Amino acid sequence: MATAESKHDPKGGVNTLSLQEELAACAPKADDDAWPKPVVAVAAEKKVAKSVQKPPPRENQPRPRVKRERKDPRTIERANLLNVSKLIVKELIDSSLAHGRMLDDDHVPLQQFFVVLEHVLRHGLKPRKGILRDRKEFWGVLEAVEKFAPEAGEITTSVRDMPHIKTPLGRARAWIRLALMQKTLADYFKIMIEKKDNLLSDYYENGALMMEDEGMVIAGLLVGLNVIDCNLCIKEEDLDQPMGVIDFSLYLKGGKYNGDNDDSESSEGKSKMATILDQKNYLEELNRHLNATVTNLQQKMEHLQTNNALMKEDLAIAKNSILTIQEENDILRRERDVVTEGLQKQMEATKQDIDVERETYQTNRAGLESMYTGVKQQLEGETEMRLDVERELELQIGMKTEMELAMRLLERDIHEKQDSIVTLRQQLDEIKSINQEMYHKLQSCEGSMKHKVDMVSKLEEKTTQLVTTLRDLEKSTALETDLRIEREWRSTLQHSLEEEKTHGSQLLMELQHMKDIKQEYDSLRHKHEQLGQTCEEQEKALSELGSHLSESKLKVEDMREANLVLKEAQWVGDNAATSCKQCSKDFSISRRKHHCRNCGDIFCNECSDNKMPLPSSSKPVRVCDSCQALLLQRYSAT
Repeated sequence: MATAESKHDPKGGVNTLSLQEELAACAPKADDDAWPKPVVAVAAEKKVAKSVQKPPPRENQPRPRVKRERKDPRTIERANLLNVSKLIVKELIDSSLAHGRMLDDDHVPLQQFFVVLEHVLRHGLKPRKGILRDRKEFWGVLEAVEKFAPEAGEITTSVRDMPHIKTPLGRARAWIRLALMQKTLADYFKIMIEKKDNLLSDYYENGALMMEDEGMVIAGLLVGLNVIDCNLCIKEEDLDQPMGVIDFSLYLKGGKYNGDNDDSESSEGKSKMATILDQKNYLEELNRHLNATVTNLQQKMEHLQTNNALMKEDLAIAKNSILTIQEENDILRRERDVVTEGLQKQMEATKQDIDVERETYQTNRAGLESMYTGVKQQLEGETEMRLDVERELELQIGMKTEMELAMRLLERDIHEKQDSIVTLRQQLDEIKSINQEMYHKLQSCEGSMKHKVDMVSKLEEKTTQLVTTLRDLEKSTALETDLRIEREWRSTLQHSLEEEKTHGSQLLMELQHMKDIKQEYDSLRHKHEQLGQTCEEQEKALSELGSHLSESKLKVEDMREANLVLKEAQWVGDNAATSCKQCSKDFSISRRKHHCRNCGDIFCNECSDNKMPLPSSSKPVRVCDSCQALLLQRYSAT
C-alpha cells in the first residue's frame, strides 16, 4: 500500500501544500460527530478555523488565474499537523471501540499517534548547539513539567533510571508512553499549554504549534484518549531510533484502516460496546474515588485516635499538676501565717529597740559634742603636721627623680665604656697576634741575614782569590777563555749580592715597622690599664649610689605609710549605702549598718566583726575584713 511521506524543513514542520488539500478532501465530514469532542477542543477549533482558510472546491470549468496571497508556511504546517492529529485520535478511539481490547505496541494507529505527537512537540523547537550540529530535543520540556505537576516527577525519575535508554529522544518517548498508560497525558499537555509563558517560552520560537491556539485544540483532543487502555512494553522497545515518518495511507481513500472500509459490523454492536466501555471506565473511576476516600478516612481515624490518646495523657498530667498546685497553695498559706506572726513580733521588738536607741543617742550626742571640740583642735594640729610631711615628701620625690636620671646616665656611660673595653680587647688580641707573627718573621730574617753575611764574606774571599788568579792568568794568554768565564760568574755573583742587599734593606724596614707597632701596643696597654682603673672607680660609685637609692626608697615608703596613717577615712553617710560593700547583701532590720573606722565605708556585722588599734585611737576599734588584712600586713612589715 502506498505511503505519502511528509517533507520536513529544518525546524521540524510539514511544508507541502498538497498535503493540506489531500487531508481536507479525504477527511471524514459526516462522521465527525460520531465521537465526543471536549468543550476546550471545540472552542479552540473555532479559533483555528478563523485563521486557516479552506481551499476552494475544484470545478471542471476553467477559471481565470487569480493571484493568491502567499500564506505563512508555519500556519500551513500547524494546520496540517492539527488535521493529522484529529484523524489519528479519531482512528484510535474508533479502533479501540470496534475491537474492544487493550491496545499494545503492535497496534499501527497507536504507533502513528506517537509519531504525530513527536512532530507536534518538535514543531518550532529552538535548536541547541552541539559539537557537530544543532540538536532539537523536547525532553527538556517534558522534564520541566514536574515543576508545575509534582506527580509527574515519578515518571521522570523512572525514565532516568532506565539503563537501555541513552538519548534524550528515547527518554521523551518513554515519558509519553508512561503518561498515556497512566491516562495523565492530556492533563500534563494542558498544564504545558496553560503555563506556556513560563514553561515553553524558553524552548519554542514564536509561531510554534505549542505556543499558538492549535496547541489548546490538541490538548482537548488528547482528553478523549482517557477511554483507551494501553499496555506498552517500554523495556523491550528500541526508543533511541531516529524519528519516524507519518504514514498517510491510513487516512487516504481506500486505506486499510479507513472508516469506509472497516469491518462490517452492525451499529448496534458498536453502540453496545461503547456503552460497555463507558460503564467500565465509570466503574473504574468510581472504584478509584472510593479507594481514595477510604484511605483518607483511615488516615483521619488514625490521626484522631493519636490525638485522643495524647489528650487523655494531657488530661491526666493536668489533674496531677492541679493536685500538686493545691498542696503547694496550702503549704504557702501556712508559711504566710507563720511569717506574718514572726514579722509582727519583730516589729514590736524593733519598736522597743528604737526607743532604747533614741535614748542612748540623746545621751551620746551630748558627750560627742564635747568630744568634737577636742577632736577638732587635734585635727587642726594633725593637718599642720600633714602639710609639713607632704612638703618633705615632695622634696624626697624630687630627689628620687634626680637620682633616677643620674642612674640612667651612669648606666648609659657604663654601657658605652663596656663596649669600648670590648673593642679595645679585640684590638689588643689582634695586635698580639700581629706582634707574634712579626717576631717570628724577625727571627727568620735575622737567621737569613747571618747566612747571607757569611755567604758575602765567602764570596769576598773568593773574589780576592779570583783577583789574584786573574792577575796570574793575565800573564798567560792560554787562560783568557777561563778568565772570561770567571768574569761572567763574578757578574752573576754581584747581581745576586745586590738582590740580597735589597732584601736585607726590606727586612730592616719591616723590623722598624714592628718596633713602631710595639710602641703603639705599649701605649694601648697603658690606656687599657687607665680605663680599667676608671671602670673600677665608676663601679664603686654605682654601688654607693645604689645603696643611697635603696635607703631613699625605704624612706619614701616609710613616709607614704605615715601619710596613709595620718590620712583620715572619709565617713560615708547612712543614707548613701543600701547594701554591704563587701558581700553586697541588702540592709534590713536584722542586718544592720556598721562603719569601718579605717576606711569609713559601711559594712554588715559579718564583714566588719574585727577590732584593730589605729594610730588615731588608743583603743581597738571596728574595722572591715580588707582593712584588717592591710593593717596586719603593715604591722608585720614594721
